[in-house]
Amino acid sequence: MAAAIKAINAKIRANKVLDYFCSTHFWGPASNFGIPLAAIADMKKDPEIISPQFTLALAGYSGVFMRYSMAVTPKNYLLFACHAVNFTSQTVQGYRWYDYNYWGGKAKWDEVRANAKNEGNKMADQAQGLAEQAKGKVEDVAKDAQKKLS
Repeated sequence: MAAAIKAINAKIRANKVLDYFCSTHFWGPASNFGIPLAAIADMKKDPEIISPQFTLALAGYSGVFMRYSMAVTPKNYLLFACHAVNFTSQTVQGYRWYDYNYWGGKAKWDEVRANAKNEGNKMADQAQGLAEQAKGKVEDVAKDAQKKLS
């Protein structure tokens, strides 16, 4: 069994593409890409929920590991790309937090929330009116069907 595993490993290591794909130089950054993807997804959310401490910590972490990815041998460009995306995303999140808390962004978001609430109320009223119309039509059809059956 050990000989079979050694043979498979030797075959993988002989192919440069498979060797890279089976290494930590690939899987480390690939699994780490969840952090910048989450930061990018959070850019559409309310800036009220942004944690400035966590954002600063992640930006610092990504800055350090961008440097590390170029210091190791061989250079890990995938790790660099992952942390460059994360550093950029965290910087944007930091800007959004600062804008929200210090540059009048809170007033803008309050206006957006109020407009969304008003639009939601209008849509609810329209839906209620349509539901009442549909109910009336269903009752009329039911009465017609009863008349025809009796």
